[in-house]
Amino acid sequence: MIVLRADAIGMCFGVRDALAVMAGVAAPGDVTVHGELVHNPDVQRDLDRRGFQRSPEDARAVPATPVVLVTAHGISERERRRLLHADKRLVDTTCPLVEKAHAAARALAGQGRRIVVLGKRDHVEVRGVVEDHDRAIVVETEQDAVYFGIGHLGVVCQTTLSLATAERLLAAIRAANPGADVAFADTICSPTKARQQALADLLLRVDAAVVVGGRNSNNTQKLVAAAAAAGVPALHVEGPADVDAAFLRGRRVVGLTAGTSTLPQTVDAVEARLRELAGA
Repeated sequence: MIVLRADAIGMCFGVRDALAVMAGVAAPGDVTVHGELVHNPDVQRDLDRRGFQRSPEDARAVPATPVVLVTAHGISERERRRLLHADKRLVDTTCPLVEKAHAAARALAGQGRRIVVLGKRDHVEVRGVVEDHDRAIVVETEQDAVYFGIGHLGVVCQTTLSLATAERLLAAIRAANPGADVAFADTICSPTKARQQALADLLLRVDAAVVVGGRNSNNTQKLVAAAAAAGVPALHVEGPADVDAAFLRGRRVVGLTAGTSTLPQTVDAVEARLRELAGA
């Protein structure tokens, strides 16, 4: 069995920078991570071990610690003001490309448009955008793209959405609202696009794929879905222990990719396990 890596794989700069900030925190017990820093179970376990406090992603209670760390997924300006009003000191690790999505939504709202966000309505990043715009609409599936009765719409994307999904949802919105002026800002982040394209290229050369990433990582889930849509069997693993020997049986060429919150050492460990099973 041959194992091929995607050309673009694993951790993005936003996650890397957020982890670098965490590594420099001298007193973890004084810091509450406002939700999940990244959707990666290994990272979460390490933060817990170091003594960081953690609030649920949907928590409304003000953290008890003097310092609150804003995760790479960002928060709304409304939530930021709430925390500052409670005299909390903020350490902000929001990814710059998430900030770009917020800025795009503000610009479209400034044109008098109702904001529409393409993405998962329960995702922390989507909630952060929606909370800053009254009557914002979330379109997660084509069934959500109904007639809104609004003349001017401003559409942005969750940064980890697949481009194919965004195009499909945008077309559905325009079809359901034929008289509306729809302005679209493509806010899918460049690392997500790069990993999606690298996987598309890889799928042409393999007969199965292994995708490494957290179970609740949206961009990892999109990579798994992309393989399935291309007719290539895919196995989603969080680490080497999840690699299923039965899935690999009879495979000639297996592709390896990983989501943007996956640690390099985790990718290496999964590849080593694949090669171990190939040798066996």
